[in-house]
Amino acid sequence: MVMANPSLLLQSFFFFFLLPCLSSSCPEYQKQALLQFKSSIIAIDSSFDALDSWNSSSSNCCLWDKVTCSSPSNSNSTSTPSVVIGLNLSFLSAQLMPSNLLAPLFFIRSLRVLDLSRNSIYGQISALGFGNLSNLVHLDLSYNSINGQIPALGFGNLSNLVHLDLSRNFMYGQIPLQLFQLKYLRYLDLSDNALSMEIPSDIGNLSNLSFLSLGKNKLTGGVPASMQKLNKLKSLYLEGNLLTGEIPFWLFDFKDLQDLYLGGSNLTWNNNMKVVPKCRLLGLSLRSCGLQGDIPEWIFTQTNLSHLDLSMNQLHGPFPQWLAEFHFLFDLFLSHNKLSGSLPTALFRSSQFLSLLALSHNNFSGELPKNIGDAKYLFILMLNGNNFSGHIPQSISQNYFLRILDLSRNRLSGNIFPVFDPQANLWYADFSSNQFSGEVPTTFPPNIKTLALGDNKFSGALPLKLKKLRNLERLELQDNNISGELPNSLLQISHLRVLNLRNNSLQGSIPKTLSNLQNLQILDLSSNNLTGEIPIEFVNHLTGMTPNLTSQTSGFPEVLTISSYFFTFEFAINELIVNWKKYKQGLSSHNIDMYFLLDLSNNQLSSEIPASLGALKALKMLNLSFNKLFGKIPASLGDLQNVEGLDLSNNKLSGPIPFAFTKLQQLSTLDVSNNKLTGRIPIGGQMNTMADPNFYANNNGLCGFQIRVPCPGDLPLAPKLQEHDNKKEPWILLEAMGIGYPVGFLLTIEIIFLAGYFNPSPPSNSRRHLRHHPHRLITQRI
Repeated sequence: MVMANPSLLLQSFFFFFLLPCLSSSCPEYQKQALLQFKSSIIAIDSSFDALDSWNSSSSNCCLWDKVTCSSPSNSNSTSTPSVVIGLNLSFLSAQLMPSNLLAPLFFIRSLRVLDLSRNSIYGQISALGFGNLSNLVHLDLSYNSINGQIPALGFGNLSNLVHLDLSRNFMYGQIPLQLFQLKYLRYLDLSDNALSMEIPSDIGNLSNLSFLSLGKNKLTGGVPASMQKLNKLKSLYLEGNLLTGEIPFWLFDFKDLQDLYLGGSNLTWNNNMKVVPKCRLLGLSLRSCGLQGDIPEWIFTQTNLSHLDLSMNQLHGPFPQWLAEFHFLFDLFLSHNKLSGSLPTALFRSSQFLSLLALSHNNFSGELPKNIGDAKYLFILMLNGNNFSGHIPQSISQNYFLRILDLSRNRLSGNIFPVFDPQANLWYADFSSNQFSGEVPTTFPPNIKTLALGDNKFSGALPLKLKKLRNLERLELQDNNISGELPNSLLQISHLRVLNLRNNSLQGSIPKTLSNLQNLQILDLSSNNLTGEIPIEFVNHLTGMTPNLTSQTSGFPEVLTISSYFFTFEFAINELIVNWKKYKQGLSSHNIDMYFLLDLSNNQLSSEIPASLGALKALKMLNLSFNKLFGKIPASLGDLQNVEGLDLSNNKLSGPIPFAFTKLQQLSTLDVSNNKLTGRIPIGGQMNTMADPNFYANNNGLCGFQIRVPCPGDLPLAPKLQEHDNKKEPWILLEAMGIGYPVGFLLTIEIIFLAGYFNPSPPSNSRRHLRHHPHRLITQRI
């Protein structure tokens, strides 16, 4: 979550105060410093053209883009020329730029505003360099890749600083105490770094501070009591840290406080304390703060709330009617609680500005309100993981701006889906794990990218109208009752990257033209009734599973990022459930671009395995088990350099396991059981770790150390006493028994003789003898 923007008043102040002066030239040394800075960027990025107006032929750098100069002043005795006081250098280049590239700028000591945000600057901040810029009022280094500690001495010298933004970098260590000596500081954003240790109590010295963001760091300890002195505070962001202790209720005594974000920071709420806020909040986050019982009634007084996050607590009871009637509520997060009952219709009234509603993973029930379509600004609706029943209201198709819709894991039913406008903005729709029936619906806008309909009761053939959804990238229809053949209409959805038809009743052969889906990276046709061969054409053109194309694809969004004026929200897409290494596993949306899978198992396919499968070098999992495949295993499968799981079990394959399998350095699961394989199991590489006999079972002709069966011509190993255990190979054990019995018998006779049975002697002599020959006793025990 990104924090609030700088105040509009502050922005306006700088806009008018720092207007460029066109009537006087900047000093030559400042011009040369700027030109040197530009040339340093060009040396890294030859295509750089963002500062085209910066050139030596122009004598006045005050006329250059992104440069602001002061106005010249004249008096009876002196004249002050224009100097550079502002540089707006955000969004310069996407190329990585080392921090020492900034060195020329440190000579422009007249700078008052320096914005270097949203570049790709990496390395540490120069304490000496920034320390020279003692006139700075506004410094923004956010959204870069700067690492190291915040320079205490350098920033401590910026005594005029009003605005400091170091967010979205990789800075670590303690927050330096020198920052809390900047008495004019009003805006401080250190969020999204790796800062640690406790929040220094000296933070109370910043008496002019109105905006403070320390979120998404590794800060520990509690909220320092000294912060009570920050009586001008309007926005406080501490979420996403490692803080401890209770949330201090004096935070609600700040009369000007508008934004309070404490969620996900390990702070806890005292459910026995009564809160009477003196503030009028616009944004409040108490996510995962241990709230219990009903939604706190004191929130009823915060009628100006536009953002409320109470997710991941232990709240129960119904959805409050008063909360549904908040007029200015934009974003509401109540997911992962124990709330129950039905949803009030007032939540979706036409006068509502609600744009984001997340109520997933609760115990809500009943039918969805029929007026759900009246919420005309609704952008994200997440109701998954509840007990809603009945039909989907037809009015939901009126939500023109709706982009994310998740109704999965409920008890919704019916065979008629809402008909969405072709121009609607729906991008992601998940109806999986419900009780929908009838034909697979196709009433979605053509620009939809993800459609999840798995684990329902859909039946019949795949409709031809699916081809209208031409921008689909992810289509999930697994665990239904879909029958018929794979239609050619699927081939017209050329952007498909995930196609999951697992566990249906599909029949016929795999169409050769399925190869037209060149972007496929996950194809699951397992557990159907497909017959015929694995077509060579089908394999040759699955270029989405070859490394030369996968490096060029744009990829699925790991997280969907939705930005508004004040905030940025991130939502992970639901996991994709596949059979992975013998188990059902969810592939996280965060990593889905890493997975390449082809699963044709549990069908009736009967052919040889195409050698061209070896060209799909991006594959991480290949499952052809439980078919009727015959012939030899192609040696080309040894070219699947990224494969982690390879399952060829329960077929009619014959011949040897290719020695090329020793090249599979990523292999962690191999199953070739229940075939007709013969010969030695290859030795070398990961094949030495594939030593579970169950994965080779019922191949009577196989041999090798992996299954503890000697191959013809193998020389038996000489037994080593110190390495003996119960897991020795059978032929070694037989030799040991043949030699051990006679040797043991002779040794027993010798010990008995020495012990005095045949030549009596005093007991002390026998004990002395045994002490000199302990190895004989050890041998006897073996």
